[in-house]
Amino acid sequence: MAKVNDLAKIRKDVEHLVGEKVRLKANKGRKKISVREGILEQTYPNIFVVCIDGGYNTVRRVSYSYSDILTETVEISLCDKENKIQAS
Repeated sequence: MAKVNDLAKIRKDVEHLVGEKVRLKANKGRKKISVREGILEQTYPNIFVVCIDGGYNTVRRVSYSYSDILTETVEISLCDKENKIQAS
């Protein structure tokens, strides 16, 4: 069972990645998986925001909650490294 300390650890790990280029692997359901790269723009108490370049001079911002990482719906890793942030 997940503990409050797990979410606090995940939040702290994500806060260290602000400004870094990250790779998001999100499970969209029904065997659909989305892999995107962007810059971790901002962290808030319950969510974090990633800025994704959509091409053609467009920018898209997506947000996920820390519980998405805990439930393994979203995996986040640095683009140059393959260190995934996961629940312990």
